[in-house]
Amino acid sequence: MKTLTIARATALEAIRQPAFFVLAFLAFVSLLLSIFLPYFTFNEDIKMYKDTGLTTISFIALLLALLTASSTVAEEIEGKTAVTLLSKPINRRQFILGKFLGIEAGVLAMYVVLGFFMAAGTYYKTGYDLSEAGGTAEELIKRSSHVWQIMPGLVLGFMEVTILASISLAISTRMPMLVNLVVCIAIFFLGHLSQVLVDVTSQAGSGINELVKFMARLFAWALPSLEFFNAGPSISTGTVIPWVTYVLPALGYCMLYSGAALLFAFLLFENRDVA
Repeated sequence: MKTLTIARATALEAIRQPAFFVLAFLAFVSLLLSIFLPYFTFNEDIKMYKDTGLTTISFIALLLALLTASSTVAEEIEGKTAVTLLSKPINRRQFILGKFLGIEAGVLAMYVVLGFFMAAGTYYKTGYDLSEAGGTAEELIKRSSHVWQIMPGLVLGFMEVTILASISLAISTRMPMLVNLVVCIAIFFLGHLSQVLVDVTSQAGSGINELVKFMARLFAWALPSLEFFNAGPSISTGTVIPWVTYVLPALGYCMLYSGAALLFAFLLFENRDVA
């Protein structure tokens, strides 16, 4: 109950902060302009719209998670306001878990709002592109299939942000906002590129320095494999990501990595001086 109280207060803080509305507005403008933006892809603009839209929503939600984690944990510790909360019958694990659940609720609200708008934009853009190209009535009926294709992508994107939010929360127990932002954004890009780096260094053979190979393998081992949550390949081929054989295993991976990051956060915060 105490954990849920902290989670509720954190979620309200995340939604009410100006950053939530600014980020939502930026994503809204980007998704709106992308509907009418020509991609010059020979009648496959809808694929580019879905891919860029999912990436935009994930990155915007990630920024919200990082800012909320820093403001509700790091700044409360630095400002000594966490002492007041922890002086009550609330232990540090309940504090961290409540903050994480609150951040997740705020990110989920962002995903619901932007996901609904992207679904509407996908439905409209499909009809808009077909009407411009002189599509038939049968082709227009297929618009709903494009909308259903992005649903697993939205869920996978939320899982990706969940992992990064748990990492950000752990960092926030010891580091200020700027360090948190830099590290987590670096993890975001390296998590998508780590496996590519391993493949490239392996194919290059002896032409690559051993230190570069070692660092590539280290990143692939230590960092989350965020490319696992990328819906781009599915969108490019026009296939729907299967819920049972792909999304459920991704959920298991998300829970395991997020759980490990939260345990690390418990350890970092256990001996943190907040007085």
